[in-house]
Parts: sequence; C-alpha cells; structure tokens
Amino acid sequence: MNIIKRNGSEVIFDITKIIAAITKANDTVEEADRMTPVQIQRIAQSVELQCLKMNRAPTVEEIQDMVEHHIMAHGAFEVAKRYITYRYTRSLVRKSNTTDDKILSLIECNNEEAKQENSNKNPVVNSTQRDYMAGEVSRDITNRILLPKDIVDAHNEGIIHFHDTDYYAQHMHNCDLVNLEDMLQNGTVITGTLIEKPHSFATACNIATQIVAQVASNQYGGQSISLTHLAPFVQVSREKIRSNVREEFAAVGVEVSDEQVAAIAEKRLRDEIRRGVQTIQYQVVTLLTTNGQAPFVTVFMYLGEAKNQQERDDLALIIEETLLQRYQGVKNEKGVWVTPAFPKLIYVLEEDNIHEDSKYWYLTKLAAKCTAKRMVPDYISEKKMLELKIDKNGEGHCYTCMGCRSFLTPYVDENGQPKYYGRFNQGVVTLNLPDVALSSGGNIEKFWQILDERLELCHRALMCRHERLKGTLSDAAPILWQYGACARLKKGEPIDKLLYGGYSTISLGYAGLYECVKYMTGKSHTDPSATPFALEIMDKLNAACRKWKAQHNIDFSLYGTPLESTTYKFAKCLQKRFGIVEGITDKGYITNSYHVHVTEPIDAFKKLEFEAQFQHLSPGGAISYVEVPDMQNNLDAVLAVMQFIYDHIIYAELNTKSDYCQVCGWDGEIEIQENENGKLIWRCPQCGNTDQDKMNVARRTCGYIGTQFWNQGRTQEIKDRVLHL
Repeated sequence: MNIIKRNGSEVIFDITKIIAAITKANDTVEEADRMTPVQIQRIAQSVELQCLKMNRAPTVEEIQDMVEHHIMAHGAFEVAKRYITYRYTRSLVRKSNTTDDKILSLIECNNEEAKQENSNKNPVVNSTQRDYMAGEVSRDITNRILLPKDIVDAHNEGIIHFHDTDYYAQHMHNCDLVNLEDMLQNGTVITGTLIEKPHSFATACNIATQIVAQVASNQYGGQSISLTHLAPFVQVSREKIRSNVREEFAAVGVEVSDEQVAAIAEKRLRDEIRRGVQTIQYQVVTLLTTNGQAPFVTVFMYLGEAKNQQERDDLALIIEETLLQRYQGVKNEKGVWVTPAFPKLIYVLEEDNIHEDSKYWYLTKLAAKCTAKRMVPDYISEKKMLELKIDKNGEGHCYTCMGCRSFLTPYVDENGQPKYYGRFNQGVVTLNLPDVALSSGGNIEKFWQILDERLELCHRALMCRHERLKGTLSDAAPILWQYGACARLKKGEPIDKLLYGGYSTISLGYAGLYECVKYMTGKSHTDPSATPFALEIMDKLNAACRKWKAQHNIDFSLYGTPLESTTYKFAKCLQKRFGIVEGITDKGYITNSYHVHVTEPIDAFKKLEFEAQFQHLSPGGAISYVEVPDMQNNLDAVLAVMQFIYDHIIYAELNTKSDYCQVCGWDGEIEIQENENGKLIWRCPQCGNTDQDKMNVARRTCGYIGTQFWNQGRTQEIKDRVLHL
C-alpha cells in the first residue's frame, strides 16, 4: 500500500512511522495518562486496516486524522492533545514556506499528483516542469494572499473547486473562440512581426497554427478555430495554381483548354489542401506551448458557416481531408499509426449531410468511420442548436464550444449582429453537489438552505475571478487583445468593456448531480420519481446565475464541469468529511456534471435522450457521451447514433478505445488491473507489459482525449464504465 505525502510524492506505507509519532506524543504526558505499547500498536494496526479498506492511496493528512480519532477512542485525551498540538505546530512551519517541497518533488519527477494531474501533460519534460513550478508559486500566492480565507478553505475541503489556481496570480482568462477570420483577412502581429493576409491556403494553415500556439500560451483553457475561416483561401490558391498552369504550358508552347487547366489545377489544389491540413494536424500535435503541453485546440467543421456555394464546396474539401488524415492517425516513436489527442474535431450534423440523399452524406459516413477508429469527431446538432440557442432577436444560432465543452451564450453586438468568434470565458468555480446533500443529512429544507449558502460562496469566488481580470491592460497578451484573437484594443487599453454585457461569460460549474440525488431520494436521477428533483436543482442553479447577471451585468452561466483530476479530489474530500456512504462516497470518483453514473446500465439512445434535458439547462457548456465497443465493422450503428444526436441533443460523442503496446504490438484494449499494493495499473493482456512509457493508451477523459494516463480516481472511473451500445 502506498501513501501520498504533502508534496504529492507517493511512498510505501510504513506502520513504524505511525507508532513512532504516537510514542513521541505519549512520552510527553504524565505517566498516569500514557498508553501502553500494546495500545499504540493496536492503534497503528487499526489505521493500517482502515487505509487498506479505502482502495486507494491515502494522504498523510487523512492518516493523521485517523490516528487522532483512534487515540481519542482509547480515552487517551492528553496524548491526543499533544499529538494535535504537534500537528498544528508543524502546519505553521509549513505555512511559512509552502512551495519548496512540492517544487523539488516536481524537479525530481516523484510527484504522483503532478504526474496524474493532467492526462495530456508529460511531467518529466523540462517545459512542463517549468509550468508546474510556476503553478505551485501561483497557488501559494493565491492561497496565502489573493483569495479570501473562507474561499481557500472551501476549495481545500472540496466544498467548491476554484479552478486553475496555478494561473490565478496572472491576469489570464479561461477559454475562447479565436477570431481566425479577422486575423487572416485583416492581418495580425505575432511576437512583434506583422503577418499580412496570406496568399495561399497552405500559408493560411501555417499562420493558423502559429496563432493557435500564441493563444494557448496566453490563456489556460481550451480554444476553438473554424475551418470555415480557412475556406476562402482555397479559391485564392485555385486561381494562383490555374495561372501557374497556364504559364507553364505557354512556356513550352502547348495550347490547353480551360477544362484541362482546371483539371490539372484541381489535382494540384488537392495536394495543397493535403499539405495544409497536415500542417495543422502535425504542428498542433508536436507544438509545445509555454504551458508545457500541446495546445488544447478544437477544430470546428460546419458547412452552414460558408458564405456561398463555392466556399461551401471548398470547405467540404478541407473537412474531407481533415477526416481522412485523422482516420490515419499519427505515427508514434515506433512508427505505428496511433490516435493523437489533438486537435479535437467537431462535426456539425445538418440537413445537407444527415440523410442518405443529402449532398454531403459522404462526409458524414467518413466522420462515422473516423469516430469508430479514432474517437473523433464529436457531433453538434445544428437542428437542436437553432432550436435552443436563441438570441434577443429571436434567432437561433449554431456555433462551436470553446475547447472541449464551454459554450458561450447567444450575443448580439451594438449593430444588431450575432457575434461568437472573439469572445471568451472569464473562469470557473464548481460546486460539489454531493457535499451539499451529505451536509444536509437528507433533510430537504436543510438541503435548500445549504445550497443557497454554497451558491453565495460560489458567487463571491466567481467575483474574485472577475475582479482579477478587471483592469488588465491589453498589453498583457497582445495576440488576444490587440491583434484580433479576441479583440482589437489599443495599446494600454483595459479589457474591462469585454467583461460586461454578455460579451464574455463566467461559469458556475456543478458536479455530482447523480450522487446528490441518490443520497436525497435513494434513487438514481434517471428514475422518473427522482428526475423532477434533479431538474429542480438545475433550475435553482440557473436562477442564481440569472440573479447575479442582473446584479452585475456579467454573463454568469451554468456549466456542466469537465472534472478530470478533481473528480478524485472531491471523492477523497467527501470520504474524509462523511466517511464511506454506500453508493455515494464508496468510489474514488464522483460523477461529472449531470451524467448518468458510469456503472448504470442504459442504452445509448435512452442515455442521450435523458441527458438532453440537462444539456439545455447547462447553457455555459455541457457534453454527453455514449460508451461503445469497437464499431469499425458496424458503421451503420454509428450512423444511427449520429442521426439520433441530430434529432435529440445539442452535443455528444462516442467513446471507444484506441491502444497499442510497444512491447508486443498488441492493438486491442489495454486493461486496467489492481496490483499487489491495491493500485490500479494499465496492463497489456497479451504480453503483461505494465510500463506506461512503452504503451499508447487513448481514452476520453472529460471532452478531450487523454493520452498521458490518469490519477487513481479517474482510472477507476474509466475501469467502471459500462457499454451503452
């Protein structure tokens, strides 16, 4: 059995250290108040047994809490007092310098929490370590100086989660929709160099990847770009290539018809589109930003955005090539084609591609083939978005999320025109709903009272995020605020006007709706008798957002949080505060947002239909998924799910598996097993390889695909997932 030290490193459990600590406290009291060596031994053994029952690595703090409890259970109150005093004294010493140990453990690569904190960051490489080191300093400053103590305490206790404290010290925002159209059509500036409007599709793709890298280095969340903004440059290249072909034939004295020129030009154009798309795919995968990771970028594929038929057809060429290249994958270090994590792809289902007789049905079939093998693209329903995303003019809009799932709310600018690209999210604070339920003890009146109190805590925490951005000068991130990614502000101009009136959003997240409802009603929120209570909670959260929006003129929006490492943190905090409650706190994770619990048997269509109502009530962002087996030989079933998505839900994805063992060449599913220490590990079923550096594993984590492995809580959640198809 392992334990997690305060600096995040993982070490073998040592019962002698518990015996030594209790003995030290025992030796400082009067002889009449002392415990016997046998009693001390029993306490240590009881703690060891309690830790083993947790089925995960306990933290030092949890073990010390157990020791206190068992000392007092033995009636040795004087010993307990000395033990508690010693703990308190040591905590004061640690508070005087909270970062050194963690930074040293990062440098030496023995910080287990850092290794598993982000499934797309490799903590061994220097650039990631630099980002993590800076993040530890930011957390320290944030917790000691920048945030109110009650918000810090609530975050540490898992009552709320104040996201991205490792970036809070800087004036940085969360995620955005990059206005690639503005930057390509009107030019931009990158690191002091003027980048003019490109004169070919290939150049436009190259510039786009540079923009993506720059944006990723100046914010901490996901970003999205649209292939539609690249489509006009296909015609630019077409005309340029046709001119070149004519000149080539003229130079050798050969006459050719316009049809012949067009045929040769289209062939060359396809080659340029192939190279341009490859630039985006390979540069995004191989780029490392100053955050020590590949850019968290989503590529949006929506035919309905095209301004005319020619642009629409050219966009279809780009989408087709993007899907073909993603289906192929990228080569790992062994030269084997594997599934990359980025860029994430979103394909819009619309009337022109959703039916077998639709003009672009061939693209939808290709998308299904790609999803079955590589887990992308994910799918947005134009039909449902136009129905549900209504602006103040009464018009519906279809647009991409920012990154993996964070959606903007409909917005109309001062000219009465809808605007999405160039907008962003200010940040997220997530409410732990199971904690509200457990704190109420099942009393419904107390539940609503506590929920109100916790919402007000979230309100104040979100305003801290807003105030941290307020007053930020455009000079802090010129690519964002001065050169078109988000705005064209003047040098030295504050970004404040972009924080109000709905231009940007700020998100109230929520997690564990399933566990919350299960504790309060005894039933899953999918049970018809419990669903109304779940919807009532959602209405309450939305009402709070509306109230705060009216109060501050800031667009507060409810967000189905994509917990990654926090799903484990919340579970550990709940166990610490309330013990093991069967069906509620007995796992190493809690359920993301409104999702059906991963162990609950339900078919794909019922799951999507059920979760659709909660997506609609999560305007700040949400995504649903269905877990499926290998579907490469059953594309008709994939297409059936896609057509169901089109008719029923805004945004959904299909989760399959894509693995490769570098030791033996196994390309089936790499399994999760428990080792002799009770730790969940990944193991090749063919050769028994358990070395994570010698395998490629791709799993959907919380919207994005993860490829760098996960903490124990998320690993258990992945292991527990049942198939929906």
